[in-house]
Amino acid sequence: MADQKHEKPARPQGSQGGWLSRIAPGIRNAFAKRETPENLWVKCPDTGEMIYRPDLEAALWVTPSGHHMRIGAQDRLKITFDDGVVERIATPHVTEDPLKFPDDRPYGERLKAARKATGEHDAMAIGVGKIQGQEAVVVVQDFAFMGGSLGMAAGETFIKAAHEAIARQCPFVIFTASGGARMQEGTLSLMQMTRTTLAVNELRAAGLPYVVVLTDPTSGGVTASYAMLGDVHLAEPNAMIAFSGRRVIEQTIREILPPGFQRSEFLAERGMVDRVVSRPDLPAMLGSILKTLMLGRARSRAA
Repeated sequence: MADQKHEKPARPQGSQGGWLSRIAPGIRNAFAKRETPENLWVKCPDTGEMIYRPDLEAALWVTPSGHHMRIGAQDRLKITFDDGVVERIATPHVTEDPLKFPDDRPYGERLKAARKATGEHDAMAIGVGKIQGQEAVVVVQDFAFMGGSLGMAAGETFIKAAHEAIARQCPFVIFTASGGARMQEGTLSLMQMTRTTLAVNELRAAGLPYVVVLTDPTSGGVTASYAMLGDVHLAEPNAMIAFSGRRVIEQTIREILPPGFQRSEFLAERGMVDRVVSRPDLPAMLGSILKTLMLGRARSRAA
């Protein structure tokens, strides 16, 4: 009699998950591998060190090496005002894409993507609250919104914030972060340099302090206008502050620029910035400056 070949019976369909799944199907799912969120660890741009995100948030997004990472409007307003209490002021709405700007991606789509990514209507956001007990109107530019570019909406937001400060008779503070004017709005974006300058003049006429905090990066038409018109200029450590890029300047003058050129410490040494202040120390510094300037205003009025 010929030897019979013994073969293992085929597994029934749906039983590929193993004996544990066949006995209790729900157990396998209960012990499934949990995926780690992609953004749980953040890489330090300076050292390459991986930093636990909750620790970085607790440190106000300043890495152990001292690198000040860029932050959005919501985080900036929260850490600036006392106890994080802030009254948000709606930003003005303007005509979008007035030039029907031709691009590889429609301007309208870029705006929608930026709004979805940042949660803000445009590159500037307004908040009102108290800094060390002193009421102030604060504007924050968010570099994550199309490079913090200055367009019509940002210009209108700046002007509205200035008028809000005048109405409330309180100081105006701005945190700048921008690559310059928004090219998709052409000359209309360049006009905002003049309009924001006039708004600063209105603050001066009202005798109200205007304080600028320069953050990384502040450049282009923003540096050439309201970013350099403050009564006091503070800057975060190692922030890039410039009109044009280092390479453009070197190619133009055909010279190698010194180390640290266009960084906040370099500019502070030469009087373009009054003081470089670490992020955790900014609220106390701002509070002291604003109270002093408002005290001087009260005395001049009394006189």
